Amino acid sequence: MQNMAIIIVMFIAVIGPSIVIAVVGAATIKALGRNPSAAPKIYLGVILMLVFAEAASIIALLVVFQIFVPRT
Repeated sequence: MQNMAIIIVMFIAVIGPSIVIAVVGAATIKALGRNPSAAPKIYLGVILMLVFAEAASIIALLVVFQIFVPRT
């Protein structure tokens, strides 16, 4: 039962940032389609958003491991 709880919590911890990455990608393509000359500004924002989304995912997984992995 505890293994199922770990899987569910890990899934929730990873699906949130994954959705953020997908939305950022779609918004980037849409923005570049509207104004291709703004590419340097758009890419800087995209890189920052992706870095923060990945950091949130990594922190969430570290918290999950800290909570659920038994100490010896």
